[in-house]
Amino acid sequence: MTSSVRAASRSSTLSRRRSLVGADRPRLEWIAPGGKDEFGQDAIDLAGMAGLLLDDWQAYVLRQSMRERERGKWAAFEVALIVSRQNGKGSFLEARELAGLFLVPDENLILHSAHEFKTTSEHFRRILSLIQSSRDLDREVARVRTQTGAESIELRNGKRLRFVARSSGSGRGFSGDLIVLDEAQRLGDDAMAALLPTLSARPNPQVVYTASAGNELSVQLGRVRKRALAGGDKSLTFFEWSAGKDDDPADPATWAVANPALGIRISQEHVSNERAALSPDAFAQERLGIGKYPADDEGWQVISEDVWQGRLVEAPEARRRPFVFAVDASPLQKSACLSVASWLPDGAVLVEVPEGDHRPGTSWVVPRMVELQRKWRPAGWVVDPRGPAAGLIADAERAGLEVVKPSPGEAAAAFAQFRSGVLEADGLIRHLGQDVFASALKGATVRDIGDGGELWARRDTSVDISPLVAATLAQWYLRKHGRAYDPLRSVAPPT
Repeated sequence: MTSSVRAASRSSTLSRRRSLVGADRPRLEWIAPGGKDEFGQDAIDLAGMAGLLLDDWQAYVLRQSMRERERGKWAAFEVALIVSRQNGKGSFLEARELAGLFLVPDENLILHSAHEFKTTSEHFRRILSLIQSSRDLDREVARVRTQTGAESIELRNGKRLRFVARSSGSGRGFSGDLIVLDEAQRLGDDAMAALLPTLSARPNPQVVYTASAGNELSVQLGRVRKRALAGGDKSLTFFEWSAGKDDDPADPATWAVANPALGIRISQEHVSNERAALSPDAFAQERLGIGKYPADDEGWQVISEDVWQGRLVEAPEARRRPFVFAVDASPLQKSACLSVASWLPDGAVLVEVPEGDHRPGTSWVVPRMVELQRKWRPAGWVVDPRGPAAGLIADAERAGLEVVKPSPGEAAAAFAQFRSGVLEADGLIRHLGQDVFASALKGATVRDIGDGGELWARRDTSVDISPLVAATLAQWYLRKHGRAYDPLRSVAPPT
């Protein structure tokens, strides 16, 4: 097959429109050049032996993703499938992982990860059920671990399928042959940095991404898609079921082009109900597969510059108590920052960095904390005990300060609260246009910490996001503490 970036022809699209059955071929695809289909049909037959009967489109993706070059190497190092939810991408993954366990000789360790661990656990239960439904497959199983967070299936020959949480530590210490990254629309740089090097010493590695349509946070998926649409990548195979941006969202034929399972497991009536219930943008993304992807080279990936500037306010003459301060540092403690959050008279939350409180090094931090404590009596000092400033906690406590140490869940909640406080129309976050926040937001990305949680991350080591991290923690504890202030005791900005 000669590879090219292929869009579905108009004649084939019209044929699908008449049938109102989901398209069995993607609107967009790129197939890694060369390769022979040696494993594809065997993988399909194996799935059938376990009771998993693949749709034609699932079988097509499986065949193309398992094409081999000469000398028994996969044609594609990376395989990406973008298709809307409930179409059946999970069945493709189940068939691929069964093939890795029982057919492919050199896939000794398979790692499966999803953004939310409940998704990973559900996939584990499904594939275990498939194996146990076949006597021939089940007799090859040596042990099954069902402990939440440590699920795995190990065969008598030593091959393993492990299910790992999505985080910056996922997969470290393992040497995997196949990495499956489900929910890849929520995949960031840190998780990739943890997982991808596990393939470096393997003889025939492969990465498989599956996702619904991406969004502004889909950093890795956006890069993969951009490479596929550009064509020419000899190590990538890519499939996307989606509608074109100019297609009529009310036309059931458009639904068929974007949903290969329409008429199989998704009914036309259900899609019609979804369209009535969702906003046009949500329907376009969730059902028509029309994604929005970050501009990887331009920065501002999490919150756009325009949106951030829309939260700008003039410096008020006074802030209202209570104040909450938070501290963060850059990696290796090359610099540190104190940020403060306070209430504005209209009930919004103002985040700022007091003048001079973003400096090189960290030796100045605790003395400055003591000074501000005496002067302003803040409602709290917040430091993430897992962050770069954690080493300051003990010194601060010895100096008599009470330090709030958020749990991982609370830190993730703080991030979600800050982001929604900026992005949502009724969000509470305000700022004064300080350059330290603009620089941090321009270079910030997001990292997964597992089970749906996210935190701020840096695009590269040259970016200092400590003002942003500290402000995120400060506004979280301020809102938790509440608006218990005396309007008669409004004060000038902290200095």
